[in-house]
Amino acid sequence: MPVSAGSHPRDDHQRVLDAAESAARDRRAIAAGIPARALMRVAGAAAAGEIARRYAGRLEGGVDVFAGPGNNGGDAWVVGSALSAAGVAVRMIVVGEPKSGGDAAAERALAPPAITRPPSAGEAALVIDGLLGTGSSGAPRGGIADAVEQIALRRARGATVVALDVPTGVDATTGAVARDGAGAVRADLTLTFGAIKRGLLIAREWCGRIVVLDIGLGPLSDADAAMPALVDAAYVRAHVPPISASAHKGTRRYLAIVAGGEGMAGAAMLAERAARTSGIGLVRFFVAPANVPVVQGAAYESLAAAWPTTDAEAAREIGEWADAVLIGPGLGASPAARAAIDRVLRVTRLPTVVDADALNAYAGRAGELGALLAGRPAIVTPHVAEFGRLVGQGAEDVLAARFDIGQALASTLGATVLLKGVPTVITTPAAKGEGGPAERLVSATGTPALAAGGSGDILAGIAATLLAQTGAPGASAACAAWAHGRAAEIACGGGTVRGRTLDDVLAALPSVWRLDDPAPPYPVLAELPAVGDSSAR
Repeated sequence: MPVSAGSHPRDDHQRVLDAAESAARDRRAIAAGIPARALMRVAGAAAAGEIARRYAGRLEGGVDVFAGPGNNGGDAWVVGSALSAAGVAVRMIVVGEPKSGGDAAAERALAPPAITRPPSAGEAALVIDGLLGTGSSGAPRGGIADAVEQIALRRARGATVVALDVPTGVDATTGAVARDGAGAVRADLTLTFGAIKRGLLIAREWCGRIVVLDIGLGPLSDADAAMPALVDAAYVRAHVPPISASAHKGTRRYLAIVAGGEGMAGAAMLAERAARTSGIGLVRFFVAPANVPVVQGAAYESLAAAWPTTDAEAAREIGEWADAVLIGPGLGASPAARAAIDRVLRVTRLPTVVDADALNAYAGRAGELGALLAGRPAIVTPHVAEFGRLVGQGAEDVLAARFDIGQALASTLGATVLLKGVPTVITTPAAKGEGGPAERLVSATGTPALAAGGSGDILAGIAATLLAQTGAPGASAACAAWAHGRAAEIACGGGTVRGRTLDDVLAALPSVWRLDDPAPPYPVLAELPAVGDSSAR
């Protein structure tokens, strides 16, 4: 993707790494000739610059910097020195002695004498957590645990907390937080270095706003390029086609929605509303016979019919009419619903999104579903429990492997797997004959406003629209997940989640499609807002 005038050069996609992968990338940069201490100095300087830019008012009250004994503590010493040089009153709170002769010890020795604020100055309004970094795991112990408790008390009294790389006590790979959070720092801003860590995307409530800073690690290696990529506005702009001035409903595509069992017409209507709000040309419902007048009366822009009862009807009314089919929202598990699922998948070869009850119909029989989907662009959209039922695994096992587990199912189905969650992970099947891993994309947009019945139906309607218009399952799934989450962020407006509904999310979708989110200023590579009812200070 070309770099626009005035922008900074950066990777098209930011990679999502675990702790070991992050450490390996650092080692490759060092092996290529970049001194480890230079990386530490760049990281600390970049963090100090962001702190100064974001918290100018709070810096007037001074800063308390908690520095641990390792490289994260070294970053903290660089931050403290840089802020002190800029005229900020800095107090270093040292927890553990850095290894003699190491980079952290060198940065401590280099710190100016004026870096220590006197105890009489009182508590600072801004606290920096430089206790433990990406390489740590398990519950903090000893002096580190005491410092974590001090930081929590400071935050409770109104201080803003900034974490360097990861909040202390949050596992950079798994997002695990020890002892129900008593052993972890809750940050308002997390400044992470070089690439975003998997654990940060899982433990969002502990991280506050997440900002990825460039520290000069150089271009991606082949190993880095195989890692999951973070979906952002630039990715969506590149993959969502524009609607031309000469467009008509045919060029915007026709979508068949096979859904809405008795008592569940709402799921079909949510999917239809999402499709219309995402730019589809025309929707035709296929629902339980009793629901035909229900959906026709509520969604008067769309067509409505009962589920097809013969192969010929399915081929004519869906296969020959539509450009894509969405099957599953609120379909139910009745014999008639199961027959409709089987018939539509067997008779039509359209680009297809399989969701909800259409996935549950093939619990433990993923191979059969793959055989039916073969030869067509397809997306499946399970949540964790639906994924587990498909492959015969428990939900906890699926969550533990969420970034990687979709690869086997994508291969079995020959379809893109959109595993919903925090974050959402999209996995495409590896191209036949090319070998290598499947492509993985990660969408980290969203708020708990999406944790409500019907949210998945909206996502499915967005994905089906984009699939109908592009025929590209991987990009359609990734863009749909990003847009779905971004609509929730806009609906919440950076404030409270409680009281926001899916109607608010749908109302925000038109704003999402402007795709006018600006690129962040260098050295910021990516930025994610705080999530939850308590916005960052």
